[in-house]
Amino acid sequence: MLDDPISQIAKDLRLRPGQVSATASLLDGGGTVPFIARYRKENTGSLDEVEITSIRNRLFQIRELTERRRVILESLEKRGLLTNELQKTILGAETLATLEDIYLPYRPKRRTRA
Repeated sequence: MLDDPISQIAKDLRLRPGQVSATASLLDGGGTVPFIARYRKENTGSLDEVEITSIRNRLFQIRELTERRRVILESLEKRGLLTNELQKTILGAETLATLEDIYLPYRPKRRTRA
């Protein structure tokens, strides 16, 4: 599981954690990629638009994965299917596709009126 998304992104993109943290804060504050690249160079350590876009995309992926993981764990716990081993496997999933593959056998079946 990704405990700290900032350090994970910094490692993945080979950037300093301070740059990633500052960029994430600016993005969360509503800054656009071109604005941050042009007018907030002192905050980001002179990152260019490509690097800022990579940070934005990776941050979105991590947040999406974290939210989906939370929903899956809640669903399994509510239905009494969550075991320690399954929880560790879910928490260890690093991509959304892997997470969905793990969850597939436990998905509730759709009930039809037929």
